[in-house]
Amino acid sequence: MTQKFSLTGLNLSLDDVNTISRALPGAIHISIHPDSLLKMRHSRQVVLDIVKKGKPVYGINTGFGALASKQIANEDLETLQYNLIRSHCTGVGSPFSREVTRAIMLVRANCLIQGFSGVTPETIQLLLEMINHDIIPVVPEKGSVGASGDLAPLSHIALALIGEGDVVYQGKVVRSDFALDQCGLKAAKLGPKDGLALINGTSVMLALGILAAHDATSIMKHADIISCLTLDAVRGTPSAFDSRISRLKPQPGQVDVSSNLLKIIAGSQIIHSHPEDGKVQDPYSLRCIPQVHGACRQTLRHTIEVLEIELNSVTDNPLVFADTGDVVSGGNFHGEALALCLDYLAMGVSEIGNISERRVEKMMNPHFSDLPAFLTRNSGLNSGLMIAHVTMAALASENKGLCHPASVDSIPTSTDKEDHVSMGVTAGRKLHEVIRNVQHCLAIELLCNTQGLEFLRPLKSSPALEKTHTLVRKHVPIIEDDRIFHKDIDRLYHLIQSQEIIKEVEATIGQVK
Repeated sequence: MTQKFSLTGLNLSLDDVNTISRALPGAIHISIHPDSLLKMRHSRQVVLDIVKKGKPVYGINTGFGALASKQIANEDLETLQYNLIRSHCTGVGSPFSREVTRAIMLVRANCLIQGFSGVTPETIQLLLEMINHDIIPVVPEKGSVGASGDLAPLSHIALALIGEGDVVYQGKVVRSDFALDQCGLKAAKLGPKDGLALINGTSVMLALGILAAHDATSIMKHADIISCLTLDAVRGTPSAFDSRISRLKPQPGQVDVSSNLLKIIAGSQIIHSHPEDGKVQDPYSLRCIPQVHGACRQTLRHTIEVLEIELNSVTDNPLVFADTGDVVSGGNFHGEALALCLDYLAMGVSEIGNISERRVEKMMNPHFSDLPAFLTRNSGLNSGLMIAHVTMAALASENKGLCHPASVDSIPTSTDKEDHVSMGVTAGRKLHEVIRNVQHCLAIELLCNTQGLEFLRPLKSSPALEKTHTLVRKHVPIIEDDRIFHKDIDRLYHLIQSQEIIKEVEATIGQVK
């Protein structure tokens, strides 16, 4: 059944973006709400009236950036917009993924639908039809400095709209005019301000941020579940998760994590199989899970707040106020708010991988865990999970470099007219790499702690964790002797991405916060 969305420019949610961007071809249909279509037509008329009067107004009948002082003759205004798009297609590197590109297209359309851009409504309707028909522009991921809009990557999308770019259609890279024709669509015809409106905004970094926040939310929940499995595997104690402790330091993330951990591990036989005073206190990577995971959750909470505001904001320039006929230049295209929070979230996600790596080290070390070295019975002949831990260490270390904030950098462009930039797309791209690394880190911890539990049988962990263990065993068998562990890690990585573990646990204990 096709899910339908009618956009007003103000009613799109982060969940909607994730649903639409990741949907299978034909599963969704997006349109512009009639009231918003009317607003778009009113603002478009303001632009057309300015052209008739011949008054120079930036973005409509002038050059761009450092060339803003040059007025363009009316007969050249259409050429001006096409030249803008073609000249700004300077992206390099690998193309963005299907879901990222679809998210970019969606949030750009949502911005322009509000009726403050003066763009031709039919052009934005075509942009939505490209999403509906799964026509995906080929958009190189490098080339934006995150101010004056994400100009280069958005220009590659606009190039596809006018029938000159490359797209992925039905699994093949083809010319966009061919794909449009196959779907009964016609390439957009650009008029005054159309090209500039399509490329002047924070849509690329916003799309990266929304998809990253979705994946980071999953990571935070998985981290709580997986850390509890490790706690049982090394016979740690949950006493440090006592809610009375968190009430004395009521950071919201810490309170949520403490609550999660106690629910997840409740009913474990392993906890009660050993005296709590045996090890006196667990290492910080176990004892301080609420404090660390909780702080990481707060980076996500802040990021979501910023993303929700940006999603239904107008980031075009100049802005058209149809009620007064004013066209006003400003700086809503600047991505500073996004860049800062994407860097912040990258640090929060990275710390999940950092503390996870320390927990895995504890399982490798028989002097702490009382488990066989490297979680293999016949060590020496078998290396066990020794190098799985090394891979995890490499990922955790790589993340430390990726977490150097892009937003603290700025490089002036356009003859110093654009003299401070956000680097928000760079921050978003690095964040996605950190997320992939941490998903692999958690997969390795899951491989290790489920193996660790095998040495504690017949004791059982909690009902929620036993269901997790059973689910893992459907994908990865018990380790008896050395094998190609890359395959196990990859299967668990995809299991984490599927969110099946969260669904299984929540079906047992209720919502994981």
